[in-house]
Amino acid sequence: MRRCLGITALFGFASLGAAAPLHAQELVQFAANDGGDTAWIMAASAIALLAALPGLALHYAGRGPVRTATSVAIQVGAIAAAVSLGWIVLGYTLAFGPVTVGWLGNHAHLMLANLGNVRVGTLLPESAFVLFQMIFAIIAACLMTGSWIGRARFGWAVGFAALWAVVVHAPVTHWLWGGGWIARTLGVLDFAGGLTMHVTAGVSALVVALLLGRRAAVPSGGEAESRPALGLIGAAMMWIGWLALSGGSALAATDDASTAILSAHVAACTSALCWLALERFATGRTTAGGLALGLLAGLAAIAPASGFVSPGASVIFGVAAAIVCRGALSLVSDKLGVDDTLGVFAIHGVGAMVGAILLGVFLSETLGGVGYAEGMTMGSQVIAQLIGTAAVALWSAIATAIIALMISLIVPMRVSEDEERAGLDTACHREPAG
Repeated sequence: MRRCLGITALFGFASLGAAAPLHAQELVQFAANDGGDTAWIMAASAIALLAALPGLALHYAGRGPVRTATSVAIQVGAIAAAVSLGWIVLGYTLAFGPVTVGWLGNHAHLMLANLGNVRVGTLLPESAFVLFQMIFAIIAACLMTGSWIGRARFGWAVGFAALWAVVVHAPVTHWLWGGGWIARTLGVLDFAGGLTMHVTAGVSALVVALLLGRRAAVPSGGEAESRPALGLIGAAMMWIGWLALSGGSALAATDDASTAILSAHVAACTSALCWLALERFATGRTTAGGLALGLLAGLAAIAPASGFVSPGASVIFGVAAAIVCRGALSLVSDKLGVDDTLGVFAIHGVGAMVGAILLGVFLSETLGGVGYAEGMTMGSQVIAQLIGTAAVALWSAIATAIIALMISLIVPMRVSEDEERAGLDTACHREPAG
């Protein structure tokens, strides 16, 4: 019915001719959406949320200490719920409200008011566009929980993540996908959330890990990854979810979507195998945790570029992700002593940074990419990607520190040492007997 009304309105206004001119954006609100594109985006949204969200909880529960598995799952679920409400109330309009000065959208879509029959620039109903973009905000916020497993207070974690999605994720999304300054002025590209999701979450996770400090009792290697098979199953589910996000980011059921899925899959496969090879060379064995981390590093690296580069070029992204992210993981934890529990910054943040920079090179048509925008060259695109990545990382770090400390004035960031040593499952989330 809505689609029919849209077509009727479009022809009705067109018949008025010059006597009643309409602004282009007003006219497009009455245009019909495409059923095939809409079905694809709704399916991609459901697949991404179904696979990535429980997948993330399983991956973190499997890699974290035994006595924190329930707390991780509860935090992921509560954060997803809080971020979803924040996206509806304020996040979407800040990210995709009509452009004002290029830093934030305005209040036009507060509480999802004034949504159009078709999202400008697509053939999707705006409600479907809202749903798909909400998945990025949810997963980005949930990714950060891996940095504070076992020592962050539940109330603080949920409050911080909900505010973070509005203050950090939404503005960065506007800068890149909502007509904001990074994309419009610099020409920075991000196809499937490399900067908006992985870099923001990775850098913010590092800042929170620094603010929280090291765990009171760091578990031994065997306990730290007590259920590696569970962690690997979770990573495999995230793999499926990330493919849906990559294909859905084309915002249409076209060759761009299938190419993006193929590129993401190739990068994940390459990075996983490369990580296992590095692990075998360094330690003489391969592990489930290594396979999982390799998959996720490759997916993070290809996220900025999956729809812009060829599947063949994705092999390079996968190799680079495995080498650089594995090195970053060792640097952050072993040499710098930062207790980012599950390496969120090294895997997601660093992986996406590598991919964002490589995009500037492999965007070239001679290397199989879609080609540069008018006036851009390989050198200028790489510089733009570097500046854009640095800007996103800087904003994420500063805003995260402020938000984290603000919330801590209401709810302390960290649990007591006794609760931490006992395990949050027992100390904070134990079900009542009987």
